[in-house]
Amino acid sequence: MRVAIAAVGRMKAGPEREMVARYLDRAIGGGKPLALTGFDVIELTESRSGSSASRKADEAKALRAALPDGIIVALDERGKAIGSEAFANQIGRWRDDGRPAASFIIGGADGLDPAFVSAADLVLSFSPLTWPHQLVRIMLAEQLYRATTILSGHPYHRGD
Repeated sequence: MRVAIAAVGRMKAGPEREMVARYLDRAIGGGKPLALTGFDVIELTESRSGSSASRKADEAKALRAALPDGIIVALDERGKAIGSEAFANQIGRWRDDGRPAASFIIGGADGLDPAFVSAADLVLSFSPLTWPHQLVRIMLAEQLYRATTILSGHPYHRGD
């Protein structure tokens, strides 16, 4: 199963981009995936249309067109908070069920379109706090790496 991180907004070169790349490189184990077949990062330009609602609708349309077929996970502060092991186990179930892809969606400055969020297979929250998309990408990349280590029995995760 491939995993996509789709974000509205582009990340500039620098330490944040390097950190995301480092975690995703670790997750594929130097070319040999620990538990998944690979990762893609999809960056979409933020909409410049009128209202917040119309920008979110435009971005949702662009996201739908860019995503591979498979599971859609929206990251939203109103979503469900789960632990790392539950996160890994959910990814493992999707993988074992033969799902071709799972896409994790990070919204732009205005957030995600409510209809897009409602249609997602899962809505996850890293916190009720609002985070900049650069930090969310880093946290997501680290959790995806952590999930691959949990699924493969690697000792990186030391949770209870």
